Amino acid sequence: MKGVRSFLVTDAVRDYSAAHSSWQPDHVVRRLQKRTRDLGGPATMQIGDDQGQLLTMLTRLVGAWSAVEVGTFTGYSSLCIARGLAEGGRLICCDVSEEWTAIGSQAWEEAGVADRIDLRIAPALDTLQALPPEPTIDLVFIDADKGGYADYWAELVPRVRPGGLLLADNVLWSGEIADEEKAGDTVDALRAFNDLVVADSRVETVVLTAFDGLTIARRL
Repeated sequence: MKGVRSFLVTDAVRDYSAAHSSWQPDHVVRRLQKRTRDLGGPATMQIGDDQGQLLTMLTRLVGAWSAVEVGTFTGYSSLCIARGLAEGGRLICCDVSEEWTAIGSQAWEEAGVADRIDLRIAPALDTLQALPPEPTIDLVFIDADKGGYADYWAELVPRVRPGGLLLADNVLWSGEIADEEKAGDTVDALRAFNDLVVADSRVETVVLTAFDGLTIARRL
């Protein structure tokens, strides 16, 4: 049947979903979320508990030892990935804001995962281009400037091992991506990125109509 085949995902539905996960937000997460909300408008960039739980699950499913995050903000997604890493695992976080990532660094210390996280304050593309070229990365999470997604993808795909995952957030952009009357730098960049990914023979891909649209690509 064509047309709308979903229901309104309210805060209550999200809370119910999150409450039925094995990984419940603890006092560290709640303090981090409070510090992020106190930032005001930028706080909308933080992922929700349900998406954080998925990040932990996917990290564990692939047995991730080496992970890369592009766009760290206040560190909640980093915390979720770090908690899912295999023993001795390492997460490289790419961001340009010392102010926002300082909030995350405090939470990582409180959660006991700071030793698993390597925060690099620099343009993400510079950090990615400096990584070893060998395909050793197990998991990637891209959640940064949308105009840079294609460039980050180009650097990361060759560095992800077969069977590893690349995740990209916000790829449906509140549904505007499917509205031909919508245009603009962000929407246009995401459409080009989505077309790039689905045509990439190095991966197999699914786009979840959850959160704000999440691409999950498995390296072949």
